[in-house]
Amino acid sequence: MDAQTVLKLATIKGAQVLGLRSSIGSLAIGKKADLIIIDTARPHLTPMYNPISHMVYAARGSDVTTVIIDGTLVMADRQLKTMNLDSVIDDVNRIAQDIMAK
Repeated sequence: MDAQTVLKLATIKGAQVLGLRSSIGSLAIGKKADLIIIDTARPHLTPMYNPISHMVYAARGSDVTTVIIDGTLVMADRQLKTMNLDSVIDDVNRIAQDIMAK
């Protein structure tokens, strides 16, 4: 699929399938907004001829520097703001041990 189609499927068309097109899936007044900021000054994103194509096919999760979920800053400069990473890792490891013990 071309990058534009993939982007639409991941945003507005995904919201439509979920029956949530009126509240998510695009940036518009009154809709919930989830945003990411990507560090585009990375070797694998240079040169950038087509930003949409780069975001769909070349960008990685590790390129994300900032995350805003429904207006709440969750990560800034790659630092979590709403949770303690060490605590989350400890919790997940405990859960994994419980699963393996069953």
